[in-house]
Amino acid sequence: MSDAGFNYFNYFTEIEEHFQAARGTSLFLLSPLDWALIESWKNAGVPLEAVLRGIDLAFEKWRARRSRAQMVNSIAYCAQAVMAEAQRLADSAQARPAKPESEPFPADDLMRYIEANAAAIRAANCADFLPVAESLDRIAADLPALSVDLEALEQRLTVLEQKLIATARSRQSEDRALAARRDLEAHLRPWRSRMTAPQIAMLEAQFLDRATLEAAGLPRLSLFYLK
Repeated sequence: MSDAGFNYFNYFTEIEEHFQAARGTSLFLLSPLDWALIESWKNAGVPLEAVLRGIDLAFEKWRARRSRAQMVNSIAYCAQAVMAEAQRLADSAQARPAKPESEPFPADDLMRYIEANAAAIRAANCADFLPVAESLDRIAADLPALSVDLEALEQRLTVLEQKLIATARSRQSEDRALAARRDLEAHLRPWRSRMTAPQIAMLEAQFLDRATLEAAGLPRLSLFYLK
């Protein structure tokens, strides 16, 4: 994660709201593919600025078309514009890093988030997941009262989330795993031509990770999901 990208803990919410505003439908719900795509951008360090600008450019191009019979129903429509804008920022000497935020989250919010995730893992009622819940308990107990190294905390939570995903996947039935892949293909098929092979591979991994956790009733642990 880049230093600039790390400050965007509201990454998902910002993108969701911006896409809804660009589409002109605030009640529009993003699909599982959309959330996986946003997560792939976050993990790749795509700056929030690039994503928002890419969405705007994609909709500008769409509105300039003479025929607009179909609405834009997925953020995947904006994928090419987002990546082009990310490259433009990377190549530009005038690209401005995000201003660091000293305290994106109050300590109490962090504590509640971590404790709630530990409780949600225990609620899944599976002994295999308990080591992750216990690790979260230790993190909560170690949170300092006045300051938190958010980057170090995010790294620890990411490691635990990966462990949780691996454990959940090992317990997943073949039928459920197959159903998740079929669901992925159904969502992804219309957009394959708009993405590169590496983008598709990353998106597939994020989609399946999300589906694995949701099927097991497990939470996401990253601070990017703290609202």
